[in-house]
Amino acid sequence: MEALELTGGFSDPAPEAARAFRQIMTVMAKPGTILDLDQAEAPAPVSKAAATLLLTLCDPDTGIYLAGDADTDAVRNWINFHIGAPLVSAATCDFAVGTWEALAPLSQFKIGTSEYPDRSASLIVESDVLENQGAVLQGPGIKDRAALSLPETAAFQANQMLFPLGLDFYFTQGSRVAALPRTTEVR
Repeated sequence: MEALELTGGFSDPAPEAARAFRQIMTVMAKPGTILDLDQAEAPAPVSKAAATLLLTLCDPDTGIYLAGDADTDAVRNWINFHIGAPLVSAATCDFAVGTWEALAPLSQFKIGTSEYPDRSASLIVESDVLENQGAVLQGPGIKDRAALSLPETAAFQANQMLFPLGLDFYFTQGSRVAALPRTTEVR
């Protein structure tokens, strides 16, 4: 293992994890909100925001799928050292990390069941652009409407139609994060 794989975790775990968790819950509760999330750092190409999401929300019982360029030995070793989470297939993961193109097709991820809709995957989409413009968002947590630069709209519209089943999304760019829960209407 190289030094970078052993570093990049929380330097002060309790307060940093609490702060990160509060920020993550805020972006999920208020779709379209963009916040900084930079408490952790994984090896490239994983962003600080994605690393912080993984470190905060995953544990040894959380299956993680690394898609495309995110699937490197360095990232695998970082996850093993800091989280201890198993690396699994797309079909069985709880969290997936990668670019929009690498995560396609979305149909490979579990969307929950009628008995357990919460047993679906959450996708961490590494983005080149993350701004409050583009697709219009409406629904729970949004006062009137919000906007977010999504890679497309059709996939999110189809996902919302599956509610209460479906996928939840986090979009990351560097140290920035936004979320799009399955309840959000996208236009």
